[in-house]
Amino acid sequence: MIGPMRPVIVAGNWKMHTTPADAGELAATIARRTNERDVVRILCPPFVCLAAVRDALAAEPAGGDVAVGAQTVHHELAGAYTGEVSAAMLRGLATWTIVGHSERRRDAGETDALVNQKIRRALEVGLKVILCVGEQLEDREAGRAEAVVSSQVAGSLRELQGGASSLTIAYEPVWAIGTGRTARGVDAAEMASVIRRTLGELGFAAGGEDVSVLYGGSVTGATIDEFMNEPAIDGALVGGASLKPDEMAAIVARAGLTARARAGATTD
Repeated sequence: MIGPMRPVIVAGNWKMHTTPADAGELAATIARRTNERDVVRILCPPFVCLAAVRDALAAEPAGGDVAVGAQTVHHELAGAYTGEVSAAMLRGLATWTIVGHSERRRDAGETDALVNQKIRRALEVGLKVILCVGEQLEDREAGRAEAVVSSQVAGSLRELQGGASSLTIAYEPVWAIGTGRTARGVDAAEMASVIRRTLGELGFAAGGEDVSVLYGGSVTGATIDEFMNEPAIDGALVGGASLKPDEMAAIVARAGLTARARAGATTD
């Protein structure tokens, strides 16, 4: 089922790449190369580059529809947390934030309970959220993939049904990120169904059908077509390819075809 109100989204996660000196130019170039009004475009640079990207997009005629996102956010609004960045600090710099990325879960030990707190803080200040969920290789090989992802969704979104309009979920199979292994479109579609079924069990309106689900597993211009062909997938969370304007142009162009096809289907 394709929800008529589900936007098609392409978000670029730059991770620990770029500096304030070059991030703005890269953002402006991507904005010019991906001028697809039917696709929600988001760029998520490092914290130190947020202002540079915001200002570059504001100065670029094609940048007005490109949103800025943070790569994570702290679970408290203020306090003695050296080196951390709160949701309140992001106001004016970003309108989105990624939460629960697999690298944060792995390297910073983020649990579902902590991710839940982060989402709460983000929603409190009006940020939109991309929640990341996904299984490890050993989970998939043991037949636990669906249970793991469902548990992550449930734990991360406990008692947060009211934030559905500001929520997007990215399914990122950890075993397909930077490993040379690739997920198939059908894999992503099956997990999108698990995610929406879990949202329905949590009490989200429309059984979760109005929440966009993205695929995030080493997406490139060469692989995006398989995922955008799946009605359950509403775009991509792009990693390394989001640093390459040509790749982003190809990914967003393909997403635009899907967005227009779906819009036409809902009006026929």
